[in-house]
Amino acid sequence: MAGTGCCKLGELVLGDRALVTGATGFVGAAVARTLIAAGYTVRVTARPGSDTRNLNGLDAETVPLDLAAPTGFASALTGCRYLFHVAADYRLWVPDETAMRLVNVDGTKSLLRAAAAAGVERTVYTSSVAALGLTGDGTPADEYTPILAAHHVGAYKQSKYDAEQAVRMLAEDGQNIVIVNPTTPVGPGDVKPTPTGQMILDAARGKMPAYVNTGLNIVHVDDVAQGHLLALEKGIAGQAYILGAENMMLGDIFRMVAMQAGRRPPLVRLPIAPLVPLAWAMEQVAARTGKTPLMTRDVLKMARKKMFFSSARARRELGYAPRPAAMAIRDALAWARKEGMFP
Repeated sequence: MAGTGCCKLGELVLGDRALVTGATGFVGAAVARTLIAAGYTVRVTARPGSDTRNLNGLDAETVPLDLAAPTGFASALTGCRYLFHVAADYRLWVPDETAMRLVNVDGTKSLLRAAAAAGVERTVYTSSVAALGLTGDGTPADEYTPILAAHHVGAYKQSKYDAEQAVRMLAEDGQNIVIVNPTTPVGPGDVKPTPTGQMILDAARGKMPAYVNTGLNIVHVDDVAQGHLLALEKGIAGQAYILGAENMMLGDIFRMVAMQAGRRPPLVRLPIAPLVPLAWAMEQVAARTGKTPLMTRDVLKMARKKMFFSSARARRELGYAPRPAAMAIRDALAWARKEGMFP
């Protein structure tokens, strides 16, 4: 791990301005709400043309920012003591990964360099457990688990890994950056929705007839946001902290969703291998239509590994205390009902 804690943060002053990128998104909006509630002055960014529903009612200044166009970085950062770089292109399938890397890798490096030039005192960078290693036996991985090339399946995982390595190099060069690696956030405000949010909605609507034998770490999005604040206030520069909660098998997640939504849970567990030709066919259709396929070969490859993680380090060093997964699912469904996303 990079960093030794030599880049310490000065005395925190509530009211100091923090810039939050990606606040129109699921995690970014939660981070902005948490900072405002804690007494910080918040400026948020919105990509031109993006869905801004998550900014409604938010007591924050909004400035335009496109990570693919670094000319606007300096003005967005002016007067900010802290930066929370949450924005990312999060898609599990892209017809061309160039645009994703332009945002997730090149945009991240350019923004953090601009933050240093603007005098930002500390940055919290939102990476992902997609950038970390996995164990071979399904036991929870942590920040020290060895990383293999085979772990980075698909354009998104590879881009987040490459971006995190670039961020670590900036930290090694002396920039005051703390890295957080959220697992699979669930909860209110998933307007897009994210791939996981769509999966939970489908299960709540009774449109998930079967599942594969894999596992995820489910965490409440508000706990992820609180973890960001803790990273700002207590994190060691150059270090990474996994922000997760509960490791669950996918079938158990669907059963929990179905129980809370009053639906029958999916009963059929499908083997992965026979699904690969179907996923290939869906990708061919998607390439012609531009519509995201329901299933991809990369998703099936990822499903062969249980995405189980430990947040012991964040609990121990930051005082991170996430709630159970059942509460995350409950709040996600309550918000979705209120928004009319399912009966």
